[in-house]
Amino acid sequence: MPFADGHKLLDSLGWSILEQLQQNARLSFAEVGRRVGLSTPAVTERVRKMEEAGIISGYHAAVNPAAAGFPIVVYMRLAISGGENMVSRATLALKRIPEVLECHRVTGTDSFILRAGLLSVAHLESLIDRLTPFGMTSTSTVLSSPVPYRPLRPDHPANTAKASR
Repeated sequence: MPFADGHKLLDSLGWSILEQLQQNARLSFAEVGRRVGLSTPAVTERVRKMEEAGIISGYHAAVNPAAAGFPIVVYMRLAISGGENMVSRATLALKRIPEVLECHRVTGTDSFILRAGLLSVAHLESLIDRLTPFGMTSTSTVLSSPVPYRPLRPDHPANTAKASR
């Protein structure tokens, strides 16, 4: 069962392993072990348990959209007009739109927040046209990314608050 007792896996060594893998998921378990002071089999077992617990949910390459030919990145909010049926239809449509790089169901006045990689302003207009049947869109274009990615760390404020309880 994902997340079952996953927090028990996040002792200082677990966090050290996660930190190494978040910085470079291509590291061998032997190299991770050298960096955190564990044997290769111990790292392999801990990583397997973190995967089973749902702490590690996958591995991927970080891709620069502009360098890959998608110079426009936008964040779009979609406020669904209609009931749960319309949310289900929008969810299915969003999963099928290849320009959508990630999508999150959110609280508040918006139903979804998504990130999309696009070729041009005309491409953006086409995406907006495909989404407006579901509700109102609001788009923000990324100009730069001063913090493009930040790994989750054990000194995250939420962990610090838990430790002080």
